[in-house]
Amino acid sequence: MQDSFGRTIQYLRLSVTDLCNYRCIYCMPQEGVCKKHHADMLTIEEMTEIVRAAHALGINKVRLTGGEPLVRKGLITLCRNIKAIDSAIELGITTNGSLLSPIAKELNAAGVDRLNISLDSLDPETFNKITRGGDPQEVLSGIKAAQDAGFENIKINTVLLKGFNDGELYDFIDLTKDNAIHVRFIELMPLGVAKDWERDRFMSTAMIEGMLQNAELLKIDGVARVYRLPDHKGTVGLICPMSQSFCPSCNKIRVTADGKLKPCLHSDQEIDLKGLQGKALEEAIKSGILQKPESHRFGTAGASTTRYMNEIGG
Repeated sequence: MQDSFGRTIQYLRLSVTDLCNYRCIYCMPQEGVCKKHHADMLTIEEMTEIVRAAHALGINKVRLTGGEPLVRKGLITLCRNIKAIDSAIELGITTNGSLLSPIAKELNAAGVDRLNISLDSLDPETFNKITRGGDPQEVLSGIKAAQDAGFENIKINTVLLKGFNDGELYDFIDLTKDNAIHVRFIELMPLGVAKDWERDRFMSTAMIEGMLQNAELLKIDGVARVYRLPDHKGTVGLICPMSQSFCPSCNKIRVTADGKLKPCLHSDQEIDLKGLQGKALEEAIKSGILQKPESHRFGTAGASTTRYMNEIGG
């Protein structure tokens, strides 16, 4: 299905929970978030029906997000349900990786095709500050467990935070030397907690391009420009929502864990899907697609949504 600007919408990011075992400084407030009533959140069955209806409208790529999706009970069942709708659906999960070790094999067996793992620092002290209590070794162990479970093309997502991880950029790039790992540097967006941050905390991916001397631009993969350095097994990707808007090629919609379809990440516009079934559900999703704005407004007024990033799912 196409939106009103002729973009073909094929990608659904479905948040399975707004809860997380970390409290990253750019994602949620220091005190954490108020836990919502269980009845207000989507059930596994409702999530399955949303994917079914979206697939009927042409969605062929689904990414499960959070919060931290691995804290959601029934996640494995949801993965199996999605693959039962159509085994050709590309199913991914974005996770902080800290809880991945014991569940990696189950996720692979349930049909998960891709893993994106958030990792903003390799330094224990810096990582602890960013996540407010996390240990990077838990994430690195999760990555190793995922590789051992058979996952290929694992992507590491690193949000650029000036004054926090800007001194580690070469360390992240070096991860691609001997491992078939894809590190993706992402510009911080002024959304949620970060909306009120001073602009000197924001970094552009332009500075990283200068660090990729002799790198080959391999491809444009969705929203990422992907490079490979000589003799490196992995790749480096740059995602630039601020400095180089990718809105003209945006092909995604988002559904929050409490059942609200968001046509755009930045917007406060939401369509309630909870409780809908069949054709009514399809029509609501279709309406959301047709209401996608032409572009975000991060560069002007900032995000208009009042939700924190953990509530939206990224």
